[in-house]
Formats: sequence, C-alpha cells, structure tokens
Amino acid sequence: MTPTTEQAALVVNSGSRRGAAAFEDAHRMLLERGVDVVEAFGVSDPARLRETVEQAVERGRRLIVVGGGDGTFSSVVDVLAGTDVTLGVLPLGTANDLARTLELPLDLAAACDTVANGKVVDIDVGRIGGTAFLNVASSGLSVEVAQAMSPVLKRRLGPLAYPIAAVPAYRRHTPFTAELTFPLGDHEPVRLEGLLQLAVGNGRFYGGGNAVSQVAGIDDHQLDVYAIPAGRFREHVNIARFFRSGTFVEHPEVLHLRTRAVDLATDHPVRVNVDGEVVATTPVSFTVSPNALDVIVPQHSRAARRDRPGPAGRD
Repeated sequence: MTPTTEQAALVVNSGSRRGAAAFEDAHRMLLERGVDVVEAFGVSDPARLRETVEQAVERGRRLIVVGGGDGTFSSVVDVLAGTDVTLGVLPLGTANDLARTLELPLDLAAACDTVANGKVVDIDVGRIGGTAFLNVASSGLSVEVAQAMSPVLKRRLGPLAYPIAAVPAYRRHTPFTAELTFPLGDHEPVRLEGLLQLAVGNGRFYGGGNAVSQVAGIDDHQLDVYAIPAGRFREHVNIARFFRSGTFVEHPEVLHLRTRAVDLATDHPVRVNVDGEVVATTPVSFTVSPNALDVIVPQHSRAARRDRPGPAGRD
C-alpha cells in the first residue's frame, strides 16, 4: 500500500518564498496524481503551522504534505517524529536544504510526483534540548547571516541571499570561546577559543547547498560537529572554497567530530540558529533520535532507507 492511499492534509506556509503562489497549484497537482487530499490549508502566520499540523494529526490524517522552507519543516517535525504519520515535502523556501539532503526535486510538479509515487523512508531527527531540527544548528557567523537576511532579500535572490548577507555579518562578527563535552564518553572534552562558527549537523546540507561534511547524512545516527576559528580573511576564503563539497573539514584549522550527543557551553551567551531560525541561546545540549521521522522520497533516492517497521499496510 502506498502513502497516497492515506487521507492526507496539505499544509503550505504561504509566507515562504514560493508558498503563496504555489498553494493552489500544489493542491490541484496532488489531487491529479491520486493523492487523497481531504483538507488543505494555506497558513500565512508561521506561528500557526505547528498548530495546524497538530490538528490535522488529531483528525486522523496519516499523510501530512507540508510546503515551505527548512524553517517550516523544523517547526512541525516535533509533531510528527516518533509517530506513524508520514511527511510529504514540497520545497518552497530559499535554501531547501532538507530537499537537497533527501535528493528531492525542487520543482513543484516533480515534488508532487514524489509524494504520489515515492517510497517511505525513516530519517534521523536532531534535538537541541527539547526542540527538534532536521538540518543544522549553529552559532557564530551563521546567526548574524540569518539576521541579515530580510524576507525581501530571500524572495528576490533565493540562495544567493546567503553570500550577500554573509559579507556585512563577517565584518561585525565577534569571536567566541566554546567548550564541548560528550555525555556518551566517545570524545574527550574540547575547549575552542576565538571561533568564527560552530555547527552541529543532523542532515547533510545547509545554507543553500553547503555540505556539513563529506560524510554527513540524515540516516547515519550521528551528529557532525565542526568548528572554524576566527582568523585571517584569506584563510577563511580558502576554507569557504570547499563548503559545497564538505571537504573544508579536512583543513588543519577546522575541528570535525562525529557523535550522538554533545553539550555546548560558551564564555558568554551565544545565540543558536536552527535551520534558519534563531531559537536558542547557549548553553545547549544536542542529541540525535535515529529513524524518528517517516518521509516520502523519490524511488531513486539513496539518502535514507526504512529501518524500523511501519504500521500495518504502510510498508
């Protein structure tokens, strides 16, 4: 039995980069492809996305198709993780890094095809304290970049908004000191002084297609931790050349560790950006919940597989 046999709810963040224009088209395309969409919501207030998804689940919907950007998916993942509800992804945001990680098409019609004809896999969910995330949580430069990214800049430039916002953010960045400890004892504690950025990745991509590392994945039950020190601009340019491939973590000045749990403390409170939204302040703890979320991916996707048994009629 395929996911399309389930009664589905469509929830689109109409405040996302392409959401307002895509809502009606997505509804029509899903119905045309045989997805049993019994209710559809265009949500203009992002604060109501979680509530809307919660209510759809309470009404018995076992397929929730969500349209929006990475922040949209992170905002609703807590509702779906650990349940028998499947997520369908329509990438309508600026970076669309979850879609890139899952090898999903960015074209709306092709994304609707995937919901109708794809396969169900289960993926890991990262956690920062009690808050779930899918892609990356980070402190330092990324927070300043996120705050410099106006909605107008996102809509006009798409992923190109990231490097443009990074220039003024880099100039005003203040280095910070971090202490990493590992509750599972898989690494010794690490003290890092004068940092530009520290990131903890659950998925593979962030920032519009940059890779957390060359080995990062969303189905490997690991968090990828990297730290880049502050320093000379020329050296940062050299490191940034390898962001797309993730091989920047091989640079001798970059720390890269893999773990299932890490605690982060800093010399002063530092804000944490989670999938494009600033949602926390250090100290914080990170963990990973393996195979916690069912999601539909293309048949050809190798980003994840199904490890845990599904409910009757869903495999």
